[in-house]
Amino acid sequence: MHSITMEEEQEPKLIKDHGSKEKNHTMHTSNPNPSQTIMRLASLAISFNVKLKSSDMPVHMQEHALRHTRSLLPLPSPSPKPSNTLIARALKKEFDTKYGLAWHCVIGKSFGSFVSHTSGGFIYFSIDSLSVLLFKTEVHLVRQQPPP
Repeated sequence: MHSITMEEEQEPKLIKDHGSKEKNHTMHTSNPNPSQTIMRLASLAISFNVKLKSSDMPVHMQEHALRHTRSLLPLPSPSPKPSNTLIARALKKEFDTKYGLAWHCVIGKSFGSFVSHTSGGFIYFSIDSLSVLLFKTEVHLVRQQPPP
């Protein structure tokens, strides 16, 4: 598990919990050249007006997060923009469906956070004027009732 602390206008700080088991993860890309993969992600971020602030996530999942979030935000038009809660719910459900349960999403213009996440399951970015925090936690089955 990792812990990330973030405050407005500050860079996120990664704090490793050395007492927990780290999960190994690999990058799944169709292109074996890492510099081309990074350039593709950077190009996507520029075209979607995204600023990637911090990530511990394979590139294909980062691309999925950016593309899906952009698809949830309508182009400027007279129609009302969906609420941040609806956007967060849709992004969370998309990642729960595609990458397994226990994803969490926070969207807003100003918030602080301190979260723990599984290795390979964290991204923090801004898109237009919104900040997006998407992370995955571990789920453990409780087999015994807690004492009263």
